[in-house]
Amino acid sequence: MSQFPHASRARENIFRFGLTRGWPPLSGRWQMPLLVVIVSLAGASVRATAQGRSAVDGHIESGTERGLLASEFVFPLHDRHNHAPGIAEFANGDLLVSWYRGSGERQADDVMVMGAWKRAGESTWSEPFVMADEPGFPDCNTCLHVDSTNRLWLFWPTIIANSWESCLTRYRYSDDLSSAGAPTWNGQGLVLLKPDDFSEAAERVIGGLIEEQFPKPLPERLEQALDAARQRLGEKLYQRLGWQPRCKPTVLPSGRILLPLYTDTFSISIMAISDDQGESWYASQPLLGFGNIQPAVLRRDDGTLVAFMRNNGPTGRMLVSRSGDEGLSWSVAEPSEIANPGSGLDGVRLADGRWVLIVNDLDRGRNRLTLLLSDDEGTTWKWRRSVEDQPTGSYHYPALIQGRDGSLHVVYSYFVEGGKTMKYVRLDPDWIRQADGG
Repeated sequence: MSQFPHASRARENIFRFGLTRGWPPLSGRWQMPLLVVIVSLAGASVRATAQGRSAVDGHIESGTERGLLASEFVFPLHDRHNHAPGIAEFANGDLLVSWYRGSGERQADDVMVMGAWKRAGESTWSEPFVMADEPGFPDCNTCLHVDSTNRLWLFWPTIIANSWESCLTRYRYSDDLSSAGAPTWNGQGLVLLKPDDFSEAAERVIGGLIEEQFPKPLPERLEQALDAARQRLGEKLYQRLGWQPRCKPTVLPSGRILLPLYTDTFSISIMAISDDQGESWYASQPLLGFGNIQPAVLRRDDGTLVAFMRNNGPTGRMLVSRSGDEGLSWSVAEPSEIANPGSGLDGVRLADGRWVLIVNDLDRGRNRLTLLLSDDEGTTWKWRRSVEDQPTGSYHYPALIQGRDGSLHVVYSYFVEGGKTMKYVRLDPDWIRQADGG
């Protein structure tokens, strides 16, 4: 029997290793299965939050609960697919939220990147506006970054052939944030990576993890997917194409920027690195493992970087990798003690040195979204408190930053029976401790 308690759950889902997610017909050689570990997720509708807050209009008056400063919808529940937000705060206190909207995701060619402002001193969000739209192609997962000059960066993937594996990560930047709608873009480009050949290392690591985590014989579909992945590992195209963002960049004291990326082709992650303020990018060694995607990166006082990742594999636990050389190389991803049902997460290092994670800490589903607080740089997580905890619904893909006033700004996808929106929550970090009377 597998040493991982959730392996049976994953096997029940036969690990949909992309056998039905191949590229659209281009030529015969492109119609190969993809190594993607997808975990089945639950979620339907919701009516109220765990702290008794009404979810009818999504708004909480300030002062309703000590330390909970705001809780509101960015826009009313919407009938289209709205997903995968980012959030940024500017020097004057303005907030910007990004997400994508359309009739679907990678297979819907009308998907575009949206945004909304909450200007400093104002109590409501602006009407949504378009920030990026490549006509005829889906524009998906967004993340935002404000650099030391107050320049805004938007990162997102454009999907070339209606599969995640065919995406290209793009960016735009703006120094003019005065517009009532979309920022005025000063420049744009592609994050193109040429990682060193990682085929042998990936086959060794992934093969070893499969040997450890799965009983013999392997399911036939898994064997087929692994064979396809081995073929693709040796091709430059698949090592260079398909990397996309989810979580915000991390800036190191040296000025180095790490943009976390992941690929569904091999279900692993990588860092796009810039040492010249985003003028150029190059690839780290990949973060190898089994289903470790969408990393959020925090830095310890000793310089160690810790990447917390969504788990698309069998263990049902958040995955962790570490780097001791400013993000150039990374340890093999290992499961933590924190549950993860195969959903996005985010994290932030606070100004006082404490760490905060936000994650769906469940074995299944995305109906609970929890903040975790650590005072020992992620060694332990002594406090946790949920911003959403419901029997149904999906509250997921969070983005998390600390504001200039010390408060936490959280935005996440909010899916209920009546529609979808982005929900914004602002809170004092010590609100997390109050759940235990701390």
